[in-house]
Amino acid sequence: MNILITGCCGFIGFSLAKDFLELKKYRVLGIDDIDNYYDVNLKLNRLRELKKNKKFIFKKINIKNSSKIDNFFKKNKIDIIFHFAAQAGVRYSFINPNKYLDSNINGFFNILESAKKFKIKKTIIASSSSVYGDVKKLPVLEKYYSNERNLYAVSKSFNEKLAQIYSSKYKMKIYCMRFFTVYGEWGRPDMFMMKYANASKDKKVFTLYNFGKHRRDFTYIKDVTYFLKKILNKKIKSNFDIFNICSSRPVSLPKVINELNKFFKKPKIVMKQRDDADVLHTHGSNKKLLNTFGHYKFTSLKDGVANLASWYIKYYKLKKKVE
Repeated sequence: MNILITGCCGFIGFSLAKDFLELKKYRVLGIDDIDNYYDVNLKLNRLRELKKNKKFIFKKINIKNSSKIDNFFKKNKIDIIFHFAAQAGVRYSFINPNKYLDSNINGFFNILESAKKFKIKKTIIASSSSVYGDVKKLPVLEKYYSNERNLYAVSKSFNEKLAQIYSSKYKMKIYCMRFFTVYGEWGRPDMFMMKYANASKDKKVFTLYNFGKHRRDFTYIKDVTYFLKKILNKKIKSNFDIFNICSSRPVSLPKVINELNKFFKKPKIVMKQRDDADVLHTHGSNKKLLNTFGHYKFTSLKDGVANLASWYIKYYKLKKKVE
């Protein structure tokens, strides 16, 4: 089976590609434009890891280039698509909105068009808990209406609606996975835990918005890739569906910091008011996910942070913290 992973140099795309390659029964094709939104060296190091496996094929492509996408599909037999290529970041969507239109909307349209044209068996797309916005009733269910607070969330909500139209009109199997604050080894440096670790390493100030009063449904990367691998061969009755991928165990940011402080020297923390783009609390229901794919024990925050810290210390060749 040939699996295409767009955004294969990104956090989730890389992690899933690595898992599939370790199973030794899949051929993984990856495309990425290696954008400089965050540390390019981290992306290139992820790519080097993937290239160690002979069953991995890589092509540098920007998904907004429809002709290059089409040519790639023509030259390579593709059975399944995992679409993760997108411009990430909530606050950044107010700084450079054009990138979200180019990648998250126009680029996604190109992927859908190629999936339709080349009769892809199944397309799994990355969505986000940000589509819910601030919801009074928690945990949020997949059926709740979206209430986006930023352009990133709007682009993800648009993707879901466009995917549903394509699925209905062209009988395509498309499934949207709403990720909730994914963290772990090889994580994105613009996300909370990696930002904290980097502030510690670089002896820089760490900004804590809303005075640390946010709560987040942190979900460990290996839990995320577990369900992404499950959906590969799972027969789902409907051609289109949406699933929350979350631990459904929200925690306060001070609690996360306490766990991180077990491994990293505490940086100077500056408290700031809540950013208008930020959702106050995230807490997803994973009942639909578990009812569809079976019982699963999610990784505890303690274990997940320990795994992240162990990788981070080794990756950056740091000394372990001495109590």
